[in-house]
Amino acid sequence: MIRLLIAFSLSLALLVLASLAFGDVSLTWMELYHSLGSTDQQSSMIVHDLRLPRVLLALLVGVALATAGTITLAIMRNPLAEPGVLGINSGAAVTVMAVIVLVRDPPVALLQAAGFCGAAAMALAVFTLAWRRGTSSLRIILIGIGLSSLATAGTTFLSAFGEIGNVQRAMIWLAGSVYDASMVKVRLLALWLIVPLTLAFSSARELDLIRFGDSTAKSLGQPADRIRGLMIVLVTVLSGAAVAVSGLIGFVGLVAPHIARRLVGASHARILPVAALVGACLVVAADLLGRIILPPIQFPAGIVTGLVGAPFFAYLLWGRRHGC
Repeated sequence: MIRLLIAFSLSLALLVLASLAFGDVSLTWMELYHSLGSTDQQSSMIVHDLRLPRVLLALLVGVALATAGTITLAIMRNPLAEPGVLGINSGAAVTVMAVIVLVRDPPVALLQAAGFCGAAAMALAVFTLAWRRGTSSLRIILIGIGLSSLATAGTTFLSAFGEIGNVQRAMIWLAGSVYDASMVKVRLLALWLIVPLTLAFSSARELDLIRFGDSTAKSLGQPADRIRGLMIVLVTVLSGAAVAVSGLIGFVGLVAPHIARRLVGASHARILPVAALVGACLVVAADLLGRIILPPIQFPAGIVTGLVGAPFFAYLLWGRRHGC
């Protein structure tokens, strides 16, 4: 376990250094080294003002999405579940689309607030409608899918009748990217994630119990409905914050927990830290690849994760088909 954490930490460090060095203007390792300790060079400006906030924001977004995905898999007891199943992504998408299309030159802070509020409202609606003398993962999944379809229809309506320039800006946001990162965003997201990440990591035992089903969890003294509700709040806070600053970066919450489970087993005390590191590596690597594949064109990180996540999702479906 310790060796695995060290290996992923080193991989993440190498990805961070590569993200700082490579881009439209590539830096040698010596130039990168000097730029990290200097403030009056052009390379220092590129590193400190442009690339460092971007890579740090990608790292935090990856940690948040991976942790939220790990919690979702546990409470839904479905290997194909991710935060999008709760309607969080669709709720954020439709509210941000509405703000961009209906409000002239909306500030970035308003977009972030709209994305988070939309995600929270959708999660609340799903949990409320799924409540029937308690909750069940099946009802939550079915209602989440239904409300997500409704929100997607609203997004399509806005894109069809909105002003073309505003719609294009909204589509760029929906693709998922950290290109407009700043240290202010990094600090705010880091502060926002401290409490939910601490609560998530301290809830490993509760996630282990609820994963066995409500009957088993209740027989062992766990208030399963209350725990599921609290976990949904954590998922909303984590995913909503990540979506608010980066747009929709899909499949990280699905891929990272499965990789972690394959490597360390079923204990969430082991899965959570490994999944967080895997998620950080995935988003940082996706942002790096999006910048260096066809420069100066920059592909959003959400497109790159989609290219990786879609085959992985198909692999999971194939495994379920054969009873794996």
